[in-house]
Amino acid sequence: MTVIFVTGMSGTGKTTALNQLEQRGYRVVDTDVGEWIEDLPLPDDAGTEPQWREDRINALITEHEISGEPLFIAGTVWNQDRFYPRFDEVVLFSAPLEVMLERIATRDTNPFGKTAEQRDQIVADTAEVEPLLRPSATVEIDTRKPLAEVVDQLAAFVGPPPPDKIHFRYTP
Repeated sequence: MTVIFVTGMSGTGKTTALNQLEQRGYRVVDTDVGEWIEDLPLPDDAGTEPQWREDRINALITEHEISGEPLFIAGTVWNQDRFYPRFDEVVLFSAPLEVMLERIATRDTNPFGKTAEQRDQIVADTAEVEPLLRPSATVEIDTRKPLAEVVDQLAAFVGPPPPDKIHFRYTP
């Protein structure tokens, strides 16, 4: 069983890559969709932050450990590092800020990033959070490459999808 975790800032292409992997027959989970995340308190009463619902992520990974099928999970949340030991690869998607902002401005699959306040948050998060993600990544992919190359690189971690399975997107 192989679990590949794809992380990165908004607009780097995580959802787009997962959609392509799903079309190729892989099992994928975009934790931005469904009930994988909730706002939870940070340690020391430092406010709240979107975090994975650890019980759900644990159950998902455990199921794949039993099934033996590869799984791609994408997201960027405060507590993702608690699961790093269970991922075979931690893949950081990156792109220049101007590329990310252009993608966000033109996408129609996710409303986040359409307001000036949200774009300012993306700029701040990119400066603050992306440098924290980089040292934990086992590989970094510059998503300015053609999408097919990015998806091929991810698929190479696990090999071809199982031919006899019906694949679907997990949503809790």
